[in-house]
Amino acid sequence: MPELEIAAAAAVVLILGWRSGVGRRARSIVEQRISHLLDRSENPVEALDLSYQRQREALQSVRRGIAEVVTSQKRLEIQAAQLEQSKQRLEAQARSALQQNREDLARLALTRAQAATTQIGSLQQQIAQMAEQEQRLELTSHQLEARVQSFKTKRDTLSAQYSAARASARIGEALTGISKDVGDVGMAVERAQEKTRDMQARAAAINQLMDTGALGTVGSSDGDDIDRQLRQGITDQSVEAQLKSLRQELLDGPDATLRIGPTGSPGAHSEEGG
Repeated sequence: MPELEIAAAAAVVLILGWRSGVGRRARSIVEQRISHLLDRSENPVEALDLSYQRQREALQSVRRGIAEVVTSQKRLEIQAAQLEQSKQRLEAQARSALQQNREDLARLALTRAQAATTQIGSLQQQIAQMAEQEQRLELTSHQLEARVQSFKTKRDTLSAQYSAARASARIGEALTGISKDVGDVGMAVERAQEKTRDMQARAAAINQLMDTGALGTVGSSDGDDIDRQLRQGITDQSVEAQLKSLRQELLDGPDATLRIGPTGSPGAHSEEGG
Protein backbone atom coordinates (compact mmCIF):
# COMPACT_ATOMS: atom_id res chain seq x y z
CA MET A 1 0.00 0.00 0.00
CA PRO A 2 1.31 3.51 -0.74
CA GLU A 3 0.78 4.68 2.86
CA LEU A 4 2.85 1.79 4.25
CA GLU A 5 5.58 2.43 1.70
CA ILE A 6 5.70 6.11 2.66
CA ALA A 7 5.87 5.23 6.38
CA ALA A 8 8.67 2.70 5.80
CA ALA A 9 10.67 5.15 3.71
CA ALA A 10 10.22 7.87 6.34
CA ALA A 11 11.49 5.46 9.02
CA VAL A 12 14.58 4.72 6.92
CA VAL A 13 15.22 8.45 6.55
CA LEU A 14 15.00 8.94 10.33
CA ILE A 15 17.21 5.94 11.13
CA LEU A 16 19.93 6.28 8.48
CA GLY A 17 19.75 10.01 7.90
CA TRP A 18 18.94 11.75 4.65
CA ARG A 19 22.61 12.20 3.71
CA SER A 20 23.28 8.48 3.27
CA GLY A 21 22.61 6.76 -0.03
CA VAL A 22 19.74 4.68 1.30
CA GLY A 23 18.41 7.68 3.20
CA ARG A 24 18.42 9.85 0.08
CA ARG A 25 16.62 7.13 -1.86
CA ALA A 26 14.01 6.75 0.89
CA ARG A 27 13.60 10.52 1.08
CA SER A 28 13.10 10.62 -2.67
CA ILE A 29 10.37 7.95 -2.40
CA VAL A 30 8.64 9.91 0.38
CA GLU A 31 8.76 13.14 -1.61
CA GLN A 32 7.48 11.45 -4.77
CA ARG A 33 4.61 9.70 -2.96
CA ILE A 34 3.57 12.82 -1.07
CA SER A 35 3.78 14.85 -4.26
CA HIS A 36 1.65 12.24 -6.03
CA LEU A 37 -0.99 12.30 -3.28
CA LEU A 38 -1.05 16.10 -3.25
CA ASP A 39 -1.30 16.16 -7.01
CA ARG A 40 -4.25 13.77 -6.85
CA SER A 41 -5.97 15.90 -4.19
CA GLU A 42 -5.43 19.03 -6.28
CA ASN A 43 -6.23 17.44 -9.61
CA PRO A 44 -9.10 19.47 -11.12
CA VAL A 45 -10.00 16.64 -13.49
CA GLU A 46 -10.90 14.38 -10.57
CA ALA A 47 -12.97 17.19 -9.04
CA LEU A 48 -14.84 17.55 -12.34
CA ASP A 49 -15.38 13.79 -12.49
CA LEU A 50 -16.82 13.83 -8.97
CA SER A 51 -19.17 16.71 -9.84
CA TYR A 52 -20.24 14.94 -13.04
CA GLN A 53 -20.92 11.75 -11.09
CA ARG A 54 -23.07 13.63 -8.58
CA GLN A 55 -25.09 15.25 -11.39
CA ARG A 56 -25.65 11.85 -12.97
CA GLU A 57 -26.84 10.50 -9.63
CA ALA A 58 -29.25 13.43 -9.34
CA LEU A 59 -30.56 12.72 -12.83
CA GLN A 60 -31.03 9.06 -11.99
CA SER A 61 -32.86 10.05 -8.80
CA VAL A 62 -35.27 12.22 -10.81
CA ARG A 63 -35.87 9.41 -13.27
CA ARG A 64 -36.57 7.00 -10.41
CA GLY A 65 -39.01 9.56 -9.02
CA ILE A 66 -40.81 9.74 -12.39
CA ALA A 67 -41.06 5.96 -12.48
CA GLU A 68 -42.52 5.89 -8.96
CA VAL A 69 -45.08 8.60 -9.83
CA VAL A 70 -46.13 6.76 -12.98
CA THR A 71 -46.43 3.52 -11.01
CA SER A 72 -48.60 5.19 -8.35
CA GLN A 73 -50.70 6.84 -11.06
CA LYS A 74 -51.32 3.51 -12.76
CA ARG A 75 -52.25 1.96 -9.44
CA LEU A 76 -54.83 4.72 -8.76
CA GLU A 77 -56.21 4.37 -12.28
CA ILE A 78 -56.71 0.65 -11.72
CA GLN A 79 -58.41 1.34 -8.39
CA ALA A 80 -60.67 3.97 -9.99
CA ALA A 81 -61.60 1.53 -12.74
CA GLN A 82 -62.51 -1.09 -10.16
CA LEU A 83 -64.68 1.44 -8.29
CA GLU A 84 -66.34 2.40 -11.55
CA GLN A 85 -67.21 -1.22 -12.18
CA SER A 86 -68.50 -1.57 -8.59
CA LYS A 87 -70.61 1.58 -9.02
CA GLN A 88 -72.18 0.27 -12.22
CA ARG A 89 -72.97 -3.04 -10.52
CA LEU A 90 -74.61 -1.25 -7.56
CA GLU A 91 -76.72 0.88 -9.90
CA ALA A 92 -77.80 -2.27 -11.69
CA GLN A 93 -78.68 -3.84 -8.33
CA ALA A 94 -80.75 -0.75 -7.40
CA ARG A 95 -82.79 -1.00 -10.60
CA SER A 96 -83.32 -4.70 -10.04
CA ALA A 97 -84.45 -4.07 -6.44
CA LEU A 98 -86.98 -1.46 -7.55
CA GLN A 99 -88.31 -3.88 -10.08
CA GLN A 100 -88.88 -6.30 -7.23
CA ASN A 101 -90.45 -3.59 -5.03
CA ARG A 102 -87.46 -3.71 -2.70
CA GLU A 103 -86.96 -0.03 -2.18
CA ASP A 104 -84.77 -0.61 0.88
CA LEU A 105 -82.30 -2.66 -1.16
CA ALA A 106 -82.41 -0.13 -3.97
CA ARG A 107 -81.64 2.66 -1.48
CA LEU A 108 -78.69 0.68 -0.01
CA ALA A 109 -77.29 -0.04 -3.45
CA LEU A 110 -77.57 3.62 -4.50
CA THR A 111 -75.95 4.73 -1.24
CA ARG A 112 -72.99 2.47 -1.93
CA ALA A 113 -72.89 3.60 -5.53
CA GLN A 114 -72.76 7.22 -4.34
CA ALA A 115 -69.81 6.40 -2.03
CA ALA A 116 -68.04 4.75 -4.93
CA THR A 117 -68.68 7.87 -7.03
CA THR A 118 -67.14 10.02 -4.29
CA GLN A 119 -64.10 7.75 -4.10
CA ILE A 120 -63.76 7.77 -7.87
CA GLY A 121 -63.76 11.57 -7.84
CA SER A 122 -61.05 11.67 -5.19
CA LEU A 123 -58.95 9.16 -7.10
CA GLN A 124 -59.33 11.14 -10.29
CA GLN A 125 -58.09 14.26 -8.52
CA GLN A 126 -55.06 12.34 -7.24
CA ILE A 127 -54.47 10.92 -10.69
CA ALA A 128 -54.57 14.42 -12.17
CA GLN A 129 -52.14 15.69 -9.54
CA MET A 130 -49.79 12.83 -10.25
CA ALA A 131 -50.02 13.52 -13.94
CA GLU A 132 -48.99 17.13 -13.29
CA GLN A 133 -46.19 15.95 -11.02
CA GLU A 134 -45.03 13.56 -13.70
CA GLN A 135 -44.95 16.37 -16.23
CA ARG A 136 -42.90 18.57 -13.88
CA LEU A 137 -40.50 15.74 -13.21
CA GLU A 138 -40.21 15.02 -16.91
CA LEU A 139 -39.39 18.69 -17.55
CA THR A 140 -36.87 18.68 -14.71
CA SER A 141 -35.35 15.47 -16.05
CA HIS A 142 -34.93 16.96 -19.53
CA GLN A 143 -33.38 20.15 -18.13
CA LEU A 144 -31.07 18.23 -15.82
CA GLU A 145 -30.11 15.85 -18.60
CA ALA A 146 -29.21 18.84 -20.80
CA ARG A 147 -27.12 20.29 -17.97
CA VAL A 148 -25.36 16.97 -17.39
CA GLN A 149 -24.60 16.62 -21.08
CA SER A 150 -23.29 20.20 -21.25
CA PHE A 151 -21.19 19.65 -18.14
CA LYS A 152 -19.81 16.42 -19.61
CA THR A 153 -18.70 18.32 -22.71
CA LYS A 154 -17.02 20.97 -20.58
CA ARG A 155 -15.44 18.31 -18.39
CA ASP A 156 -14.02 16.44 -21.38
CA THR A 157 -12.68 19.69 -22.84
CA LEU A 158 -11.10 20.84 -19.57
CA SER A 159 -9.71 17.37 -18.93
CA ALA A 160 -8.04 17.33 -22.34
CA GLN A 161 -6.68 20.85 -21.84
CA TYR A 162 -5.38 20.03 -18.36
CA SER A 163 -3.74 16.82 -19.56
CA ALA A 164 -2.08 18.66 -22.43
CA ALA A 165 -0.91 21.47 -20.13
CA ARG A 166 0.42 19.01 -17.56
CA ALA A 167 2.29 17.06 -20.24
CA SER A 168 3.73 20.30 -21.62
CA ALA A 169 4.79 21.40 -18.13
CA ARG A 170 6.50 18.08 -17.43
CA ILE A 171 8.33 18.22 -20.74
CA GLY A 172 9.41 21.77 -19.96
CA GLU A 173 10.57 20.74 -16.49
CA ALA A 174 12.58 17.88 -17.96
CA LEU A 175 14.19 20.14 -20.56
CA THR A 176 15.02 22.94 -18.11
CA GLY A 177 16.05 20.69 -15.23
CA ILE A 178 13.30 21.94 -12.93
CA SER A 179 11.87 18.47 -12.51
CA LYS A 180 12.77 16.72 -9.25
CA ASP A 181 13.61 13.50 -11.07
CA VAL A 182 15.92 15.31 -13.45
CA GLY A 183 17.49 17.11 -10.50
CA ASP A 184 18.18 13.78 -8.80
CA VAL A 185 19.78 12.46 -11.97
CA GLY A 186 21.92 15.60 -12.22
CA MET A 187 23.04 15.19 -8.59
CA ALA A 188 23.92 11.55 -9.22
CA VAL A 189 25.98 12.47 -12.31
CA GLU A 190 27.72 15.28 -10.42
CA ARG A 191 28.57 12.97 -7.53
CA ALA A 192 29.90 10.30 -9.92
CA GLN A 193 32.07 12.92 -11.63
CA GLU A 194 33.33 14.14 -8.25
CA LYS A 195 34.26 10.60 -7.19
CA THR A 196 35.98 10.05 -10.55
CA ARG A 197 38.04 13.23 -10.11
CA ASP A 198 39.00 12.20 -6.56
CA MET A 199 40.07 8.75 -7.76
CA GLN A 200 42.07 10.24 -10.63
CA ALA A 201 43.83 12.62 -8.24
CA ARG A 202 44.61 9.74 -5.88
CA ALA A 203 46.00 7.61 -8.69
CA ALA A 204 48.17 10.51 -9.92
CA ALA A 205 49.53 11.10 -6.41
CA ILE A 206 50.39 7.40 -5.97
CA ASN A 207 52.13 7.33 -9.37
CA GLN A 208 54.15 10.44 -8.45
CA LEU A 209 55.24 8.88 -5.15
CA MET A 210 56.24 5.69 -6.91
CA ASP A 211 58.25 7.66 -9.50
CA THR A 212 60.15 9.53 -6.80
CA GLY A 213 60.78 6.32 -4.88
CA ALA A 214 58.78 7.41 -1.87
CA LEU A 215 56.69 4.25 -2.24
CA GLY A 216 58.15 0.85 -2.93
CA THR A 217 56.52 -1.79 -5.03
CA VAL A 218 54.93 -4.84 -3.46
CA GLY A 219 57.48 -7.59 -2.79
CA SER A 220 60.50 -5.30 -3.25
CA SER A 221 63.41 -5.80 -0.79
CA ASP A 222 65.31 -2.61 -1.68
CA GLY A 223 64.15 -0.82 1.47
CA ASP A 224 63.26 2.83 1.73
CA ASP A 225 64.98 5.93 0.33
CA ILE A 226 67.46 6.14 3.23
CA ASP A 227 68.67 2.59 2.55
CA ARG A 228 69.09 3.43 -1.11
CA GLN A 229 71.14 6.54 -0.30
CA LEU A 230 73.34 4.57 2.11
CA ARG A 231 73.94 1.90 -0.52
CA GLN A 232 74.70 4.63 -3.04
CA GLY A 233 77.34 6.05 -0.66
CA ILE A 234 78.99 2.64 -0.26
CA THR A 235 79.03 2.24 -4.04
CA ASP A 236 80.67 5.66 -4.47
CA GLN A 237 83.40 4.76 -1.93
CA SER A 238 84.11 1.48 -3.70
CA VAL A 239 84.46 3.27 -7.04
CA GLU A 240 86.86 5.83 -5.55
CA ALA A 241 88.96 3.07 -4.02
CA GLN A 242 89.20 1.28 -7.35
CA LEU A 243 90.19 4.51 -9.11
CA LYS A 244 92.91 5.12 -6.51
CA SER A 245 94.23 1.60 -6.96
CA LEU A 246 94.36 1.94 -10.74
CA ARG A 247 96.15 5.30 -10.44
CA GLN A 248 98.74 3.76 -8.13
CA GLU A 249 99.34 0.91 -10.57
CA LEU A 250 99.99 3.42 -13.33
CA LEU A 251 102.40 5.40 -11.18
CA ASP A 252 104.35 2.29 -10.26
CA GLY A 253 104.76 1.14 -13.89
CA PRO A 254 107.97 1.64 -16.04
CA ASP A 255 106.36 4.21 -18.36
CA ALA A 256 104.68 6.13 -15.59
CA THR A 257 106.40 9.39 -16.57
CA LEU A 258 105.12 9.18 -20.12
CA ARG A 259 101.61 7.99 -19.28
CA ILE A 260 100.97 10.00 -16.12
CA GLY A 261 101.57 13.69 -16.06
CA PRO A 262 102.22 15.86 -13.04
CA THR A 263 98.52 16.33 -12.58
CA GLY A 264 97.80 12.62 -12.66
CA SER A 265 96.25 12.79 -16.14
CA PRO A 266 97.42 10.19 -18.69
CA GLY A 267 99.33 11.41 -21.75
CA ALA A 268 100.25 14.82 -20.43
CA HIS A 269 103.95 14.64 -21.58
CA SER A 270 103.06 12.95 -24.82
CA GLU A 271 100.88 15.89 -25.72
CA GLU A 272 103.65 18.35 -24.90
CA GLY A 273 106.14 16.30 -26.91
CA GLY A 274 103.91 16.31 -29.80
